[in-house]
Amino acid sequence: MSLDWIYFAISWILLTWHSAWDAIGVPVDAVIGTNFAWILAIVFLVVTVRVILFPVFVKQIKSQRAMQALQPKVKELQEKHKGDRETLQKEMMELYRKEKANPLMGCLPMFLQIPVFLGLFHVLRRLDPAKQSKTLYGWTVEQFDSASNAKLFTAPIAGKFGSTADELARLGANGTTVKIIAGVLVLVMIATTYLTSRQMILKTGWAEDPQQRMIQRLMLYGIPASLLISGAIFPIGVIIYWVTNNLFTLGQQQWVLRKFPPPVTAKKATAPAASRNPVQPAKSGGLFGRGKAAPAAPVKAAPPKVAGPKPGAKPANPKKSRPAKRQG
Repeated sequence: MSLDWIYFAISWILLTWHSAWDAIGVPVDAVIGTNFAWILAIVFLVVTVRVILFPVFVKQIKSQRAMQALQPKVKELQEKHKGDRETLQKEMMELYRKEKANPLMGCLPMFLQIPVFLGLFHVLRRLDPAKQSKTLYGWTVEQFDSASNAKLFTAPIAGKFGSTADELARLGANGTTVKIIAGVLVLVMIATTYLTSRQMILKTGWAEDPQQRMIQRLMLYGIPASLLISGAIFPIGVIIYWVTNNLFTLGQQQWVLRKFPPPVTAKKATAPAASRNPVQPAKSGGLFGRGKAAPAAPVKAAPPKVAGPKPGAKPANPKKSRPAKRQG
């Protein structure tokens, strides 16, 4: 299957934003070693994609809420079908179908962005001054040459951490500078990728479903770890896209999680009541703790207080009140 339609779409959005910033007056030439018109074009490519995918993101949050609401039923099925994994999976799929919950919806926004990422990766990888076919995907020769010379702090956006000496020579770049800029961006990309997953898990909690929990662990640890290696082959422009996308996700998740807060769990619901009334009568017997209250422990009566003599009164002598004993 040809992916040319993706390359044309990504190129069109990128070139449209670059022309817009150029028309607004953003310098096309490098300022502080950076071509801001091209950097902003990549940033607003992210904004365009995320605005288009926003309804999908809201559906993802609602689906996760539905999955959370089903956790008690999922736990019951796990207890009921211990040791019978096949039956458990069938019962859970039936439960999800009946309740219209989709466990894979949590990954849908990420999957939909993969074509965009691959398209941008392909388009930026082509930014080589030695290329003969500069007018592919709707580019003009002038736009191609401008993008080939675009830089971020003197590091070309088409360069990468693993660029060869020949590639760097064609781009007119310094290898050390490219490695430093690319290396810093890769670390930021890893950190922000981890934080986006952590933010969601902290808000929604770990899933009871083993399949869901495995997906959560993959997104929290697996994907950031893989970027440490794969980041070396990403052009700097692609890493800028990824970091911007992560920052957008952090802000969007924070807004959506406030708009659609996670459901209050039983533990959270009972915690305030317990704190307001910490002293409860002990219960004994009865299923689910519904027995009668245990009798309170007997309290020893305090000895009566003896009033002291009034001020100025003569001390009483108890011996005088007793009859004298007769001597035999």
